[in-house]
Amino acid sequence: MSSLTRRPIRAPATSDSSGTYTESASNNYNESNAHHRATGNKDDEQDSDGDKETRLTLMEEVLLLGLKDREGYTSFWNDCISSGLRGCILTELSFRGRIELEKTGTRRRTLANRKVVLLDDTATGDVLLDESLRHIKDTQPTETVQSWIEYLSGECWNPMKLKYQLRNVRERLAKNLVDKGICSTEKQNFFLFDMTTHPLNDSVHKLKLVKKVQDSVLTRWPNDPRRIDKRILALIYLAHASDVLENAFTPLSDEDYEVAMKHVRELLDLDPDQETSKYDPKMEVMWAVVSAFNK
Repeated sequence: MSSLTRRPIRAPATSDSSGTYTESASNNYNESNAHHRATGNKDDEQDSDGDKETRLTLMEEVLLLGLKDREGYTSFWNDCISSGLRGCILTELSFRGRIELEKTGTRRRTLANRKVVLLDDTATGDVLLDESLRHIKDTQPTETVQSWIEYLSGECWNPMKLKYQLRNVRERLAKNLVDKGICSTEKQNFFLFDMTTHPLNDSVHKLKLVKKVQDSVLTRWPNDPRRIDKRILALIYLAHASDVLENAFTPLSDEDYEVAMKHVRELLDLDPDQETSKYDPKMEVMWAVVSAFNK
């Protein structure tokens, strides 16, 4: 998992209309947080209703955070996003009730040692999720989350497992974003080769995603991670594992940035094996993914 870095000090940002944070965190942080606790449920329902037409999977959200708006591709130096997206796939499958970790019984085992088991092989309607689901269904004996991240990424030494590799994941996810009207498709020449890129077509959706991430660690920070929406919590962990989380914090003022990163560090310092017992069983796969990336 990528490490957190302290960004250089820059001049305070001025206010704008982009929907991102530009005011000091110390002025209204506590007041905004208290207001959210009073109205949070209503806001969450409104957000859910407003996103029905363009509901994004965890994979699509992480890729959207990583895509350069104008260039339409992820950083060439990002070597984390490939495995990070596979972690997103496993987490999304668990949230949809398709997979879970095997039961521990009376003998307590760590997340790293528990195998992924199939709950429901009903198709999800998402090609990448369904392809991964078929692999999990057809594999005996069962495998751990760490192994599945490696298999789906093609990063394993066993040639018999290479058949599980998911091909062209970023391109397929980008096409999903194109189909949803968020990105477009272009061809760019990079001296020796041509590359298909997917520049941002509709900035509103990305601004909403960025603001959602910012809100989760600023005005909506609950102090108790158990009160964070499970999809938001997963997005923070998986975006960090994919080395794209800081892209959401670039527009912040320096004070807001420090507050946001302080809260992110608090989440990253949690022990997945201890946290998993505090949550719904559907969160176990997510915590196993976090544990795998912590190694």
